[in-house]
Amino acid sequence: MKEYTGMYIIRPTLEESAIKAIITDIANLFAVKGGKVLEVNEWGIKELAYEIEDFKKGYYVKFKAEATSEAVDEFDRVCNIKEDIIRHILIKE
Repeated sequence: MKEYTGMYIIRPTLEESAIKAIITDIANLFAVKGGKVLEVNEWGIKELAYEIEDFKKGYYVKFKAEATSEAVDEFDRVCNIKEDIIRHILIKE
């Protein structure tokens, strides 16, 4: 397994419980695919550098994870289809 640093931005219009559910779902996604999330750092609502889908702000979540290639592919797939995540990135350490 390799170490990754990732970030995703959640729509700022969601309630706190929905945001926590997304964070938990992403962590579980790595666990199911044989990896694990080592650290989660919630930055909260911040201004976006540019407008995305008519949003000027977003809820930022940064994390570190150990993951297999299957977990990385699944993270990318889920973030692309989940409407509540407006941007995501995952970088190998």
